Amino acid sequence: MPGLRRITSVLLLAATLGSATFLGGTASAKDLFVVDLVNEPSSLDPQKQWNPDSYYVYRNVFDNLITRNDDGKIAPQIATSWDYKSPSEVVFKLRSDVKFHDGEKLTAEDVAFSVTRIIDPAFKSPQISQFNKIKSAAVTGENEVTITTDGPYPVLLAQLVKLSIVPKHAVEKAGDDAFNAAPVGSGPYKFDRWDRGSLVALARNADYWGDKGPFEKVEFRAVPDAATRLADLQAGNADLIVTLDSDQAKQLESSASAKVLSALTERIAYLKLNPTLPPLDNAKVRQAVAMAIDKQGIVEGLLGGFDKPASQMANDTYFGYVPDIKNVAFDPEAAKKIVEETGAGKTKLSFATSPVFDQRIVQALAQMLSDVGFTVEIQLTDMAAYLKRAQSEPAQQANLAFGRWSCACQDVDGVLFPLLHSSSSWSSLRDPKIDALLVQARNTLDDKERQQAYNGVAKFVADDVPMVPLYEAAVLYGGAKNLQWQPTANESMFLNRMSWND
Repeated sequence: MPGLRRITSVLLLAATLGSATFLGGTASAKDLFVVDLVNEPSSLDPQKQWNPDSYYVYRNVFDNLITRNDDGKIAPQIATSWDYKSPSEVVFKLRSDVKFHDGEKLTAEDVAFSVTRIIDPAFKSPQISQFNKIKSAAVTGENEVTITTDGPYPVLLAQLVKLSIVPKHAVEKAGDDAFNAAPVGSGPYKFDRWDRGSLVALARNADYWGDKGPFEKVEFRAVPDAATRLADLQAGNADLIVTLDSDQAKQLESSASAKVLSALTERIAYLKLNPTLPPLDNAKVRQAVAMAIDKQGIVEGLLGGFDKPASQMANDTYFGYVPDIKNVAFDPEAAKKIVEETGAGKTKLSFATSPVFDQRIVQALAQMLSDVGFTVEIQLTDMAAYLKRAQSEPAQQANLAFGRWSCACQDVDGVLFPLLHSSSSWSSLRDPKIDALLVQARNTLDDKERQQAYNGVAKFVADDVPMVPLYEAAVLYGGAKNLQWQPTANESMFLNRMSWND
């Protein structure tokens, strides 16, 4: 069982890091650190939405069972070590010195509760497809939890890096809605207040068990306009801003007070097609959509070359990546012919997007489709409305939607299963053959068998076009000159891995 041997070796390596902590920044005289986001978080409950504006905030309030270090390697956090009791049972040893922000001790019961909560279908977590191979989590010792999966689950550890630990007592006392409004975690920062529509404020947890946060207070502000975010940074009203485009990045090159912070990420930008709605229920029409899109032109003409054209919903750092996959070629003339022959241009295509995405890309895609004869209507909504629609039944979803997806797990299961499997709220595809391949790949520890299944899925996506992978996204932040921080491929904004040099 080669896959199991490989996973076991990773576990042994990670287990040796059980007492390791991350090296945070030195103490800083900066008391208030301001981050300009695009939108306010749609959720502060880490087991509900998992979108960038929410994740940036709550990832600092909560600890996870395990995490990734800055090199992308799985490392201990609340769990100090773990061991496979069998291919479907993993025993986690836990820290005994962690307290929640309300002073209550974090226990094995909280860990088991957190796992059980997120896999409960009644809870309706949008993340459930990443954890629904878990059957149970049980307390098996004073500082020990055993997670049991439905057969072998090769991506378990990679998915668990996203599983935050919530306090059982606080959730049960407050209820889900009240807990979301005033969350209680065990992380390096405590929730302070949420001024709806404006900002979320955090305060440093002075009693944190690990590396302390360098800033006494942090404010995450909602600033939808990109030019305003840039102006905030240049004026010193913000210390870190998200979602720069390449033009804005160039403006910072000569700045005396700010700089660009960037990394090529695991995130893939894509155009989602809804095969259940006409005219996209015709595979030839979907192929015409792919033929109309000039990926290289988008990367070079709009993204400044920071990003990279994508052939599939993964890059070569992912398990399940398929080298040399053949996509439908860029051919606008052939696309135009298909649109004319099928009459696809007579149906207006709704195109869902949100301000968190680069609207230059959305406009360019709409124009490329219009150029070959499609009729496209861009429908811009806030992120909460966009997410609600994206996770509705296929008939209520848009014909087209722009998205950028990262599972932060470096395994295509975390991308392909939620986006394509019919059980997922994110999927508008209903194809039993693809469902079977996705299930097969997540039910074996045999790497060869998994890869063969993903080869089939990648070929299906390339030929049948339920989505068009566009580019491997670079993340571009703007930061104050005094900020010391290196962005990572998994796009985590850990405040206690930053420092400030006056």
